[in-house]
Amino acid sequence: MEKYGIKRKKRYDSLDWFRLVAAALVVAIHTSPLTDFSEDADFFLARVLARIAVPFFFMVTGQFVAAGQLDTGKRRVFQYVKKIAALYGISVLLYLPVGIYAGHYQEVSAADVFRMLVFDGTFYHLWYFPACMAGVLLVYGMGKCLKEKQMLILAAVLYGIGLFGDSYYGLAQQVPVAAGFYEACFSVFSYTRNGIFMAPLFLLLGAQAGKSKLKDTRILWAGLCISFVAMSEEAFLLRYFELQRHDSMYALLPVVMFFLYKILLEMGCGIQKDISTVRKEPGRKRMLSYAVTVSTWIYVLHPAVIVVVRGAAKVLKLEVLTDHSMVHYIVVLLLSAAVSFLFAVILKHCRRGRIGSQRTGSRADGFRQARDRRQDKALGESGMVQEPAAGTGYRCGRAWLELDRSALYHNVVALRERLPDSCRLMPAVKADAYGHSAVLVAKILQDAGVDAFCVACAKEGVQLRKKGIQGMILVLGYTHPQQFALLEKYCLTQTVVDHAYAIQLDAYGRTLHVHIGIDTGMHRLGVRSDRLEQVADIYEMEHLAVDGLYTHLCVSDSMTADGRSYTDAQAQAFYRLVAQLEQRGYPCPCIHMQASYGVLNYPELAGDYARVGIALYGVLSTSEDTAGWQNLLQPVLSMKARVATVKMLYRGESAGYGIRFTAKQDMKIATLTVGYADGLPRTLSEGVGSVLIHGYRAPVIGRVCMDQTTVDVSGIPHVQAGDEAVLIGRCGELEISVCDLAAQAGTITNEILSRMGARLERVVV
Repeated sequence: MEKYGIKRKKRYDSLDWFRLVAAALVVAIHTSPLTDFSEDADFFLARVLARIAVPFFFMVTGQFVAAGQLDTGKRRVFQYVKKIAALYGISVLLYLPVGIYAGHYQEVSAADVFRMLVFDGTFYHLWYFPACMAGVLLVYGMGKCLKEKQMLILAAVLYGIGLFGDSYYGLAQQVPVAAGFYEACFSVFSYTRNGIFMAPLFLLLGAQAGKSKLKDTRILWAGLCISFVAMSEEAFLLRYFELQRHDSMYALLPVVMFFLYKILLEMGCGIQKDISTVRKEPGRKRMLSYAVTVSTWIYVLHPAVIVVVRGAAKVLKLEVLTDHSMVHYIVVLLLSAAVSFLFAVILKHCRRGRIGSQRTGSRADGFRQARDRRQDKALGESGMVQEPAAGTGYRCGRAWLELDRSALYHNVVALRERLPDSCRLMPAVKADAYGHSAVLVAKILQDAGVDAFCVACAKEGVQLRKKGIQGMILVLGYTHPQQFALLEKYCLTQTVVDHAYAIQLDAYGRTLHVHIGIDTGMHRLGVRSDRLEQVADIYEMEHLAVDGLYTHLCVSDSMTADGRSYTDAQAQAFYRLVAQLEQRGYPCPCIHMQASYGVLNYPELAGDYARVGIALYGVLSTSEDTAGWQNLLQPVLSMKARVATVKMLYRGESAGYGIRFTAKQDMKIATLTVGYADGLPRTLSEGVGSVLIHGYRAPVIGRVCMDQTTVDVSGIPHVQAGDEAVLIGRCGELEISVCDLAAQAGTITNEILSRMGARLERVVV
């Protein structure tokens, strides 16, 4: 896998495992485990070290919700808020009896209810959920009117204000204006460690950490060590001078969290190094999904467990459970983890039980037999297209295609600019890159920094691999089970076209990487978006590594009211499924739904990738569509051929098959070395189409033949054998676009380009 430079296998393992560490630190905050040993040691653990836990959770949210979503993904943001609100509601109901028993809600006013629900939480640890919702919405609002740097500055200012209401409150009290300000604030909320002052900065740091190019682990570790030592000194100094009102926010905490988070990213992300490690993935994937769920419920449940442990200690007269701080911490942590794990297991098995009976027995043994001897044979080596040789020798050929490298670069930049930084291009190089040469185009794009491609079939993916193309290659179509070995050997990512097909892929018995296709309304390929249980079951399959989910917008080329409505419904169905999966603990490493028209017409629907196709090559499907974006895109392809012979056709003589053309007067004709076998539509016969020679237009006469086409050159001076004829492209002041050919042929540009003959040499100019 490493030799293919695959970067898509970003699993964020370390982030998922560190969730458990963060959850354990949160428990430490509320149990003070080192109190019996040393007051200073307990302060360091529970009030310094453990303070990284909640910012870490904010940063995870920032990376996976804020990055590329808060500024454009309204639906994704509000679905996330809806999910957190549901979890918050469950937690409120869970702790309501405990709060009533403890007397927390005696003489509660409407203002107190508002403060608890919106800022403080109805129980002491539940403040995180309203803070997360408020922070996400605040950052989303920032993204609508500010640039990323401005957002960071504003968030840092808010955090600074929060500092003086938290750890530096003693200094604020010495300034009358500041003291009055914070007194007014604390009449609305009890602490400044909330969704207004604390959450936004860490959300944005999480979003930026994934984009940061700083990857030198030596620098990261040095930065973490230095900043953490400095933060520890800061905390003890604040404690010594008794400046703290609370101790959740330190001036150096954001610096510590940035370095820590980057280290976790570099530890857990990247290329899978060893194929033997890949085969162990399914078990690891299941454990990681449990880690995410268990850490969440440890956070939610541990205060209830504290109450239970204290009650049990009193009833059973086991004072050691509460009187010894370390024992108390360990018992609470282990019991919280056990209950959370049991809860996660029950949920998973309940979900799987609904469709588990649909699974078939393994047929892996049949696939394994003779795998090595058939993997290339199954492909069919005779279908390979060789990369054209460089140089100008193509001008000696009969007909050829010229690919404008600068135009392709221009289109890459233009399309990237319509997308957020977090959304990368996944060019569609299927059908030989729409006739342009998949190998040549992919190599140019790879040089431009593109590291993901999509193809129609495994054969196309293998062709790219054999020519040195690295990165992710997603197979959009169906691959026959006899070719599953190719997916493994050449590290191709296969689309799951439906649940039954996922069972076939899983039965292969070796780990295969997949993106799950989701049918949101096109009804072509993919699992229906309302089949949540089927998608969840695919995640659970032992031999499938789910790297992403995607759907296809079938009317994104339409900007009518009906078209917009249908596209919006598709997007909502897709986001709804993603949110449901994440709520159940199934990560969605990357999502994508846009193709060319989606990028142009609906840039707000950007995901992690955009599968640009026809637009990448500088045209759209019709002349009307292309005209609307002609200032943005530049056509890449030109089609040219040679004049083979020039002769006279006298009045009354006929030319071509079926003698469909008869000269009404003496005329000069030329035969070109190109025909319908090269992709020139036969419907351009009998004057429908034309070519350009010497800057003049020459109409087609008679029928387009398989290998030759005849044109009228009567009004064109000095035409002779060997001259260049332009069938697509510019000649002098005239131009024939592929849109012109498509309109004349009664089809779309996609068909014209993808049917360009294999014998046409493709050359980059």
